[in-house]
Amino acid sequence: MVIGVLRITLAIDEAFSLKEKRHIVKSIIERLKSRFNASVAEVDLNDKWKNAVIGAACVSNEASHADSMMANIVNFVENDGRAILVDYTTETIYAD
Repeated sequence: MVIGVLRITLAIDEAFSLKEKRHIVKSIIERLKSRFNASVAEVDLNDKWKNAVIGAACVSNEASHADSMMANIVNFVENDGRAILVDYTTETIYAD
């Protein structure tokens, strides 16, 4: 079993309140969940208006599939347009 873990840092220039930020982040998270069937959540910077950190995890039987899925999630967020992808990190965990 292979677990892919992804952490994405976003800048949200269009948000001028926490309510606007949460609307944008929630929409991105729901689209990621439905499109990629991955576990996704906002994991840090919850009280900052202009920034967010989203975590995503996927489980697969092949490392290449998990890597491909994480790359597709990054590309999706990068091309979404509502937030700027500032940074991301990935990790692959091999479990028995």
